[in-house]
Amino acid sequence: MELLGATTIFLLVCISCLLLATRRSISQKGKEPPGPFSLPIVGNVLQLNPWNVPESLKKLSEKYGPVFTVHLGPQKVVVLYGYDVVKEALIDQGDDFSGRAILPLIEKLFQGTGVVTSNGETWRQLRRFTLTTLRDFGMGKKGIEERIQEEAHFLVERLKNTHERPFNPGNFLVHAVSNIICSVVFGDRFDYEDKKFLTLIDLLDENNRLQTAIQAQLYNFFPTVMELIPGPHKQLIKNIEKVDQFATEIVMDHQKTLDPSCPRDFIDAFLNKMEQEKGNADSKFTVETLTRTTLDLFLAGTGTTSLTLRFGILILHKYPEIVAKMQKEIDSVIGRDRSPRMADRSKMPYTDAVIHEIQRYIDFLPLNVPHAVIRDTKFRDYFIPKGTTIFPMLTSVLHDAKEFPNPEKFDPGHFLNANGTFKKSDHFMPFSAGKRICAGEGMARMEIFIFLTSILQNFTLKPVVDPKDIDITPLISSLANMPRPYEVSFVPR
Repeated sequence: MELLGATTIFLLVCISCLLLATRRSISQKGKEPPGPFSLPIVGNVLQLNPWNVPESLKKLSEKYGPVFTVHLGPQKVVVLYGYDVVKEALIDQGDDFSGRAILPLIEKLFQGTGVVTSNGETWRQLRRFTLTTLRDFGMGKKGIEERIQEEAHFLVERLKNTHERPFNPGNFLVHAVSNIICSVVFGDRFDYEDKKFLTLIDLLDENNRLQTAIQAQLYNFFPTVMELIPGPHKQLIKNIEKVDQFATEIVMDHQKTLDPSCPRDFIDAFLNKMEQEKGNADSKFTVETLTRTTLDLFLAGTGTTSLTLRFGILILHKYPEIVAKMQKEIDSVIGRDRSPRMADRSKMPYTDAVIHEIQRYIDFLPLNVPHAVIRDTKFRDYFIPKGTTIFPMLTSVLHDAKEFPNPEKFDPGHFLNANGTFKKSDHFMPFSAGKRICAGEGMARMEIFIFLTSILQNFTLKPVVDPKDIDITPLISSLANMPRPYEVSFVPR
């Protein structure tokens, strides 16, 4: 009995010490961000509207503040809502928040090996190489501007051949934008009638529709269950596998025809880097990372910009008075006989304001591409454990009512001073901010400006319905805001 009593006392002392140490550890680390009570397995999913997750998170921020926690199924997410906290995290504490969190569907599609979805040393080396190589091949320079001008000319000619027939311009815009990134990554543009290219574009267009399906939204909450259920999310995965195969075949062709002394494009430059690091067992430059980075660049360089342009045409043909003001400025600064160039933008404050407002209003990635903290992080009064998924909500910045009065209204005045000059805003971050800012931001800005001004230089947009009946709100608001289907006529000026 004495032995039993001594053992009991010893265990009680051990438990007390453990509890004290745990409490002291929690006290030292600090409390984690607050949030709604979460249920086992489902977390807070039942409190979120899968058709409009950003709006659900906005309502939670009103109750729990700018830094709060939600559980998407079993996955814990810290949400940052508002300009101040987003800036503080992505810029002031940019290194802490530089990780890439991978939602289940993104992990299934991209496997975390490309420049967009990788982490750690792999990401640092791939991003550094990608930025340097893209600059070498003209991104942000006159060379890429000339390619965009040339592609804009092809686009204008295609639009003329529609002979004012109403149609959805989505595929035309995807073709044009895709050819720019293809020329940099693959070394050449594709003919608009190329069957393989058309198949590829059709896959991307189908995926834009499939990702709005409720099954695709639910995959991020319950991936194990959704793997067992048929539906559009399965087709989405199959389509990406086909696009991946397309990129793999191009890489293989480049391996056969590579001239190390004369790299033609990004793939050749990567192959040269692989050869240089052949003896390095820890090299991050492999065929797998090449294929995935190529796929990342192709998808990011095609999808985001083309959907922005598609959204832009939808908005502009609802507001003919805005188009008229833009065309007056285009005629004054550029005229009708030469191609628009980036140097024109500083002389076109109204057009520049409209383009900024398009990107602000559409709020293309409302949740941002998810981040993660790379170490245990103290943020404001909270402790965020290493590896926690972070949603730095871009919608809370782009639709900040203090910075943009009536943020749900499309108004170029958000970017204009009283005297008509362009007004910059620190809240304008459609490409995100900090260490994970979009690598192709410079090229995307150039494409949006040159393509839109080229279209309006040559055409007036004629709606097929009364402009007041055109709905410019997103079809769905979740990971990405998608434009509603529409038709418009391009009438030569």
